Amino acid sequence: MKVSCEVIKDLLPLYHDGVCSNESKTMIEKHLAECDKCKAELQLMEQSLHITDREQNVSEAEAIKKLSKKWQKGMLKSFLKGTIITILNLAVVLLIFYLFVGIRIVYI
Repeated sequence: MKVSCEVIKDLLPLYHDGVCSNESKTMIEKHLAECDKCKAELQLMEQSLHITDREQNVSEAEAIKKLSKKWQKGMLKSFLKGTIITILNLAVVLLIFYLFVGIRIVYI
């Protein structure tokens, strides 16, 4: 069965990472033996996606986690500030209405 280059290009990242099924791996390898264009695509992928330093990647991931936590804390602070300001503004408006407009709240 002849497989199109488009299908192979979709599967190449999985093949490159070693996570495709054995059947897909066999199909890709047969295609690569016959197709120089897809073989060049795989070689380009190996050059551009080469991961050199695992420790550097882990430290970058930790930095991103810290930044995410800091961002979440900032979002919470902003939410609380907005809520407090809204409540204070509402209280001021109600106080103005109560004192100057004469609207009284009737308790039942």
